[in-house]
Amino acid sequence: MDTAGRGLQPAFDFIITLVLWAYFTAGFVLLFSPFYLWAGVFSKDRERAFQRLNSRFYRGFFFLVRRLMPGHRWRIQPAVREIRSSVIVCNHRSYLDSILLISLYDKHNTIVKSRLLDIPLFGRMLQWSGYIPSSAEGRFAEMMIRRIEGMEAFLAGGGNLIVFPEGTRSRDGRIGALNKGAFKIARRFRAPIKVLHVRNTDRVFRRGSFSFDTRGPNTIRLELLGSVNASADDETGSLPQVMGRVRAMLESKNNDGEDS
Repeated sequence: MDTAGRGLQPAFDFIITLVLWAYFTAGFVLLFSPFYLWAGVFSKDRERAFQRLNSRFYRGFFFLVRRLMPGHRWRIQPAVREIRSSVIVCNHRSYLDSILLISLYDKHNTIVKSRLLDIPLFGRMLQWSGYIPSSAEGRFAEMMIRRIEGMEAFLAGGGNLIVFPEGTRSRDGRIGALNKGAFKIARRFRAPIKVLHVRNTDRVFRRGSFSFDTRGPNTIRLELLGSVNASADDETGSLPQVMGRVRAMLESKNNDGEDS
Protein backbone atom coordinates (compact mmCIF):
# COMPACT_ATOMS: atom_id res chain seq x y z
CA MET A 1 0.00 0.00 0.00
CA ASP A 2 1.37 3.45 -0.91
CA THR A 3 1.74 6.36 1.51
CA ALA A 4 -1.59 7.93 0.48
CA GLY A 5 -3.37 4.62 0.95
CA ARG A 6 -1.86 4.15 4.38
CA GLY A 7 -2.95 7.66 5.34
CA LEU A 8 -6.54 6.92 4.36
CA GLN A 9 -6.60 3.51 6.05
CA PRO A 10 -7.95 4.76 9.42
CA ALA A 11 -10.86 6.35 7.55
CA PHE A 12 -11.56 3.09 5.70
CA ASP A 13 -11.41 1.18 8.98
CA PHE A 14 -13.84 3.61 10.59
CA ILE A 15 -16.35 3.50 7.74
CA ILE A 16 -16.36 -0.29 7.56
CA THR A 17 -16.66 -0.44 11.35
CA LEU A 18 -19.75 1.77 11.19
CA VAL A 19 -21.28 -0.51 8.55
CA LEU A 20 -20.69 -3.58 10.70
CA TRP A 21 -22.02 -1.97 13.86
CA ALA A 22 -25.02 -0.76 11.86
CA TYR A 23 -25.73 -4.40 11.03
CA PHE A 24 -25.90 -5.14 14.76
CA THR A 25 -28.42 -2.36 15.35
CA ALA A 26 -30.44 -1.43 12.29
CA GLY A 27 -29.97 -4.90 10.80
CA PHE A 28 -31.37 -6.52 13.91
CA VAL A 29 -34.31 -4.15 14.19
CA LEU A 30 -35.24 -4.11 10.50
CA LEU A 31 -34.35 -7.64 9.40
CA PHE A 32 -34.38 -10.02 12.34
CA SER A 33 -36.63 -8.59 15.04
CA PRO A 34 -39.85 -9.79 13.28
CA PHE A 35 -38.48 -13.34 13.30
CA TYR A 36 -37.54 -13.12 16.99
CA LEU A 37 -40.99 -11.75 17.76
CA TRP A 38 -42.64 -14.59 15.86
CA ALA A 39 -40.46 -17.17 17.60
CA GLY A 40 -41.12 -15.63 21.01
CA VAL A 41 -44.88 -15.74 20.55
CA PHE A 42 -45.55 -18.81 18.44
CA SER A 43 -42.60 -21.21 18.67
CA LYS A 44 -43.15 -24.42 20.64
CA ASP A 45 -39.48 -24.39 21.64
CA ARG A 46 -38.45 -20.77 22.05
CA GLU A 47 -34.91 -21.51 23.19
CA ARG A 48 -34.07 -23.59 20.12
CA ALA A 49 -35.75 -21.06 17.83
CA PHE A 50 -33.76 -18.19 19.36
CA GLN A 51 -30.51 -20.14 19.13
CA ARG A 52 -31.14 -20.79 15.45
CA LEU A 53 -31.89 -17.11 14.83
CA ASN A 54 -28.78 -16.03 16.76
CA SER A 55 -26.66 -18.34 14.62
CA ARG A 56 -28.10 -17.00 11.39
CA PHE A 57 -27.79 -13.39 12.53
CA TYR A 58 -24.06 -13.86 13.14
CA ARG A 59 -23.64 -15.70 9.85
CA GLY A 60 -24.90 -12.55 8.20
CA PHE A 61 -22.34 -10.53 10.12
CA PHE A 62 -19.45 -12.71 8.98
CA PHE A 63 -20.76 -12.64 5.42
CA LEU A 64 -20.31 -8.86 5.55
CA VAL A 65 -16.90 -9.18 7.18
CA ARG A 66 -15.66 -11.43 4.37
CA ARG A 67 -16.97 -9.10 1.69
CA LEU A 68 -15.75 -5.85 3.25
CA MET A 69 -12.36 -7.12 4.41
CA PRO A 70 -10.94 -9.32 1.63
CA GLY A 71 -7.45 -8.97 3.12
CA HIS A 72 -8.56 -11.29 5.93
CA ARG A 73 -8.92 -14.88 4.75
CA TRP A 74 -10.96 -17.40 6.73
CA ARG A 75 -9.93 -21.05 7.07
CA ILE A 76 -12.47 -23.05 9.08
CA GLN A 77 -11.72 -26.75 9.12
CA PRO A 78 -14.71 -28.74 7.78
CA ALA A 79 -14.57 -31.06 10.79
CA VAL A 80 -15.37 -28.11 13.06
CA ARG A 81 -18.73 -27.57 11.39
CA GLU A 82 -19.66 -31.24 11.80
CA ILE A 83 -19.40 -31.33 15.62
CA ARG A 84 -22.56 -32.41 17.40
CA SER A 85 -23.57 -33.45 20.96
CA SER A 86 -20.32 -32.15 22.43
CA VAL A 87 -18.82 -29.70 24.88
CA ILE A 88 -16.68 -27.43 22.71
CA VAL A 89 -13.75 -25.70 24.39
CA CYS A 90 -11.62 -23.13 22.59
CA ASN A 91 -8.87 -20.62 23.31
CA HIS A 92 -9.95 -16.98 23.36
CA ARG A 93 -8.28 -14.21 21.34
CA SER A 94 -11.04 -11.72 20.50
CA TYR A 95 -14.65 -10.72 21.07
CA LEU A 96 -15.27 -12.24 17.65
CA ASP A 97 -14.52 -15.78 18.86
CA SER A 98 -17.82 -16.38 20.62
CA ILE A 99 -20.06 -15.11 17.83
CA LEU A 100 -17.95 -16.97 15.26
CA LEU A 101 -18.65 -20.29 17.00
CA ILE A 102 -22.32 -19.44 17.50
CA SER A 103 -22.59 -18.73 13.77
CA LEU A 104 -21.49 -22.30 12.99
CA TYR A 105 -24.16 -24.19 14.95
CA ASP A 106 -27.92 -23.77 14.83
CA LYS A 107 -28.34 -25.80 18.01
CA HIS A 108 -25.92 -24.41 20.55
CA ASN A 109 -25.66 -23.13 24.08
CA THR A 110 -22.99 -21.13 25.83
CA ILE A 111 -22.04 -19.56 29.15
CA VAL A 112 -22.44 -15.78 29.35
CA LYS A 113 -21.35 -13.29 31.99
CA SER A 114 -24.25 -12.82 34.38
CA ARG A 115 -24.05 -9.02 34.12
CA LEU A 116 -24.99 -9.25 30.43
CA LEU A 117 -28.34 -10.75 31.41
CA ASP A 118 -29.25 -7.44 33.09
CA ILE A 119 -28.89 -5.39 29.89
CA PRO A 120 -32.35 -4.28 28.71
CA LEU A 121 -33.67 -6.25 25.72
CA PHE A 122 -30.28 -7.84 24.95
CA GLY A 123 -30.20 -9.60 28.31
CA ARG A 124 -33.75 -10.82 27.83
CA MET A 125 -32.83 -12.23 24.43
CA LEU A 126 -29.89 -14.09 26.00
CA GLN A 127 -32.20 -15.55 28.63
CA TRP A 128 -34.78 -16.61 26.03
CA SER A 129 -31.97 -18.28 24.09
CA GLY A 130 -31.40 -20.56 27.08
CA TYR A 131 -27.82 -19.38 27.68
CA ILE A 132 -26.23 -20.21 31.01
CA PRO A 133 -25.27 -17.45 33.49
CA SER A 134 -21.65 -17.62 34.60
CA SER A 135 -22.34 -17.05 38.27
CA ALA A 136 -24.08 -19.48 40.61
CA GLU A 137 -24.77 -16.65 43.05
CA GLY A 138 -27.48 -14.02 43.20
CA ARG A 139 -30.76 -13.98 41.35
CA PHE A 140 -29.46 -16.06 38.42
CA ALA A 141 -28.45 -19.03 40.61
CA GLU A 142 -31.74 -20.88 40.08
CA MET A 143 -31.55 -20.22 36.35
CA MET A 144 -28.06 -21.71 36.18
CA ILE A 145 -29.14 -24.85 38.01
CA ARG A 146 -32.17 -25.28 35.75
CA ARG A 147 -30.10 -24.83 32.58
CA ILE A 148 -27.44 -27.30 33.73
CA GLU A 149 -30.07 -29.88 34.61
CA GLY A 150 -31.45 -29.65 31.08
CA MET A 151 -28.04 -30.08 29.50
CA GLU A 152 -28.21 -33.88 29.25
CA ALA A 153 -31.23 -33.81 26.94
CA PHE A 154 -29.79 -30.87 25.01
CA LEU A 155 -26.51 -32.66 24.29
CA ALA A 156 -28.26 -35.95 23.51
CA GLY A 157 -30.39 -34.08 20.96
CA GLY A 158 -27.38 -32.93 18.96
CA GLY A 159 -26.70 -29.60 20.66
CA ASN A 160 -23.24 -28.23 21.39
CA LEU A 161 -22.19 -26.36 24.51
CA ILE A 162 -19.61 -23.69 23.60
CA VAL A 163 -17.21 -22.63 26.36
CA PHE A 164 -14.05 -20.54 26.50
CA PRO A 165 -12.51 -22.03 29.64
CA GLU A 166 -9.98 -19.22 30.07
CA GLY A 167 -12.97 -17.03 30.92
CA THR A 168 -11.55 -13.94 29.22
CA ARG A 169 -9.56 -12.97 26.15
CA SER A 170 -5.82 -13.58 26.22
CA ARG A 171 -3.77 -10.38 26.31
CA ASP A 172 -0.68 -11.92 24.74
CA GLY A 173 -1.97 -15.00 22.94
CA ARG A 174 -0.79 -17.41 25.61
CA ILE A 175 -3.24 -19.87 27.17
CA GLY A 176 -4.49 -18.67 30.54
CA ALA A 177 -5.74 -20.70 33.50
CA LEU A 178 -8.65 -22.98 32.60
CA ASN A 179 -11.86 -22.92 34.61
CA LYS A 180 -13.37 -26.27 35.58
CA GLY A 181 -17.00 -25.60 34.62
CA ALA A 182 -17.01 -27.00 31.09
CA PHE A 183 -15.05 -30.06 32.12
CA LYS A 184 -17.41 -30.81 35.01
CA ILE A 185 -20.39 -30.60 32.67
CA ALA A 186 -18.73 -32.92 30.15
CA ARG A 187 -17.94 -35.42 32.88
CA ARG A 188 -21.38 -35.29 34.46
CA PHE A 189 -23.21 -35.90 31.18
CA ARG A 190 -20.56 -38.12 29.56
CA ALA A 191 -20.18 -35.78 26.60
CA PRO A 192 -17.01 -35.67 24.51
CA ILE A 193 -14.88 -32.55 24.78
CA LYS A 194 -13.98 -31.16 21.36
CA VAL A 195 -10.88 -28.98 21.56
CA LEU A 196 -10.79 -26.10 19.06
CA HIS A 197 -8.05 -23.59 18.40
CA VAL A 198 -8.67 -20.16 16.89
CA ARG A 199 -5.91 -17.94 15.56
CA ASN A 200 -5.67 -14.32 14.39
CA THR A 201 -9.17 -13.08 15.18
CA ASP A 202 -7.41 -10.50 17.35
CA ARG A 203 -5.85 -9.08 14.18
CA VAL A 204 -9.33 -8.27 12.86
CA PHE A 205 -10.70 -6.69 16.03
CA ARG A 206 -7.92 -5.69 18.39
CA ARG A 207 -8.30 -5.49 22.14
CA GLY A 208 -9.14 -1.97 23.28
CA SER A 209 -10.01 -0.74 19.78
CA PHE A 210 -13.36 0.55 18.52
CA SER A 211 -12.51 0.05 14.85
CA PHE A 212 -11.91 -3.14 12.93
CA ASP A 213 -8.53 -3.49 11.25
CA THR A 214 -9.64 -4.02 7.66
CA ARG A 215 -6.24 -4.43 6.03
CA GLY A 216 -4.55 -7.77 6.26
CA PRO A 217 -2.98 -9.79 4.88
CA ASN A 218 -4.17 -12.13 7.59
CA THR A 219 -5.56 -15.65 7.82
CA ILE A 220 -8.03 -16.54 10.56
CA ARG A 221 -7.88 -20.25 11.33
CA LEU A 222 -10.31 -22.37 13.32
CA GLU A 223 -9.25 -25.98 13.76
CA LEU A 224 -10.35 -29.09 15.62
CA LEU A 225 -7.34 -30.33 17.60
CA GLY A 226 -8.96 -33.48 18.90
CA SER A 227 -11.47 -35.03 21.26
CA VAL A 228 -11.07 -35.81 24.96
CA ASN A 229 -13.26 -38.20 26.94
CA ALA A 230 -13.96 -36.77 30.38
CA SER A 231 -16.05 -39.65 31.76
CA ALA A 232 -15.08 -40.53 35.32
CA ASP A 233 -14.75 -44.22 34.44
CA ASP A 234 -12.51 -43.57 31.42
CA GLU A 235 -8.76 -44.05 31.32
CA THR A 236 -8.26 -40.32 30.82
CA GLY A 237 -8.18 -40.05 34.61
CA SER A 238 -9.11 -37.29 37.02
CA LEU A 239 -10.56 -33.91 36.13
CA PRO A 240 -7.19 -32.15 36.53
CA GLN A 241 -5.65 -34.70 34.16
CA VAL A 242 -8.38 -34.09 31.58
CA MET A 243 -7.83 -30.35 31.88
CA GLY A 244 -4.10 -30.90 31.56
CA ARG A 245 -4.56 -32.81 28.31
CA VAL A 246 -6.71 -30.04 26.86
CA ARG A 247 -4.24 -27.38 27.94
CA ALA A 248 -1.36 -29.31 26.39
CA MET A 249 -3.23 -29.54 23.09
CA LEU A 250 -3.92 -25.80 23.05
CA GLU A 251 -0.38 -24.84 24.03
CA SER A 252 1.13 -27.17 21.45
CA LYS A 253 -0.93 -25.54 18.71
CA ASN A 254 -0.09 -22.10 20.05
CA ASN A 255 3.60 -22.90 19.72
CA ASP A 256 3.58 -24.40 16.23
CA GLY A 257 4.70 -21.13 14.67
CA GLU A 258 1.91 -20.79 12.08
CA ASP A 259 0.69 -17.29 12.80
CA SER A 260 -0.20 -15.92 9.39
